[in-house]
Amino acid sequence: MILNLFILLCGVFSCSVSVIFIKLSTEHPVLLAAYRLLVAAVILTPFFLRDMKRYSIKLTLNAILPSVIPGATLAVHLISWIIGARLTLAAHSTLIVNMVPAVMPLFLYVTTKETLNRWEVIGTVLSMTGVLLLGVVDFRFSREFFIGDLICFISMILFALYLAFGRSNRHAESIWLYLVPLYYCAGILCMCVSLFFVDPIKPYTIENIIAVLGLGIVSTVIGHSSLNYSMKHFRGQTVSIINLSQFLFAGVMGYILLKEVPPPLFYTCGLMVAGGAAIAIMHTGK
Repeated sequence: MILNLFILLCGVFSCSVSVIFIKLSTEHPVLLAAYRLLVAAVILTPFFLRDMKRYSIKLTLNAILPSVIPGATLAVHLISWIIGARLTLAAHSTLIVNMVPAVMPLFLYVTTKETLNRWEVIGTVLSMTGVLLLGVVDFRFSREFFIGDLICFISMILFALYLAFGRSNRHAESIWLYLVPLYYCAGILCMCVSLFFVDPIKPYTIENIIAVLGLGIVSTVIGHSSLNYSMKHFRGQTVSIINLSQFLFAGVMGYILLKEVPPPLFYTCGLMVAGGAAIAIMHTGK
């Protein structure tokens, strides 16, 4: 339990770092999404090959089929997330894209017939109240960020669906047999789409290379893999509530690294989100 919780929190923090790498990069959003996914897939391929041998699984279409639709969902999520993150503040983008608890119950029910328990309802209400309070104060008068906020909202819907797919595939023999094909599918799809907008054969700056490696290693290999691992060991709504705390990390890092000052209510709402997460953790289960 403690180890799994530590992995989940590491994943949440690692995903929250993505907004910093995205804002420091000048690469085309679709190409950036493709590279981060392919970097992650390549790094994790040895684990995929090891588990194929361990479980005597052959590389066939049926073997990777469960990863195709989740991979496509992740691809569109990441493309929209990168575009939206560049059009709004770091705290805005990470907050919106992680409002997953509001829609996760629907996707969990559709994909796994999983319903919320009493404590998950309480934790969700407390966390989402904090989110809505911050939204009313911070978003109402931010018309210049409206387009970015809207794109991030669409990305949030896709992120919730992607996590729900992870929960529905929790019984796979190995997480790497599910995730590595997923990353490859998503990365190849993003790369194909990017060809309509940019030529990938070109010189790259050191800053963009660092951003790609940071997104691939930290935010994807560690972040997304940890979230999918957690969907196997915790209930889906619990993961989505705890994942909401991404915006706390992003807000602090946005202030330190990008000089983006969050509103005063940010801290009160952060405590409410943390309280909701604590309730979910204390009463969690599979």
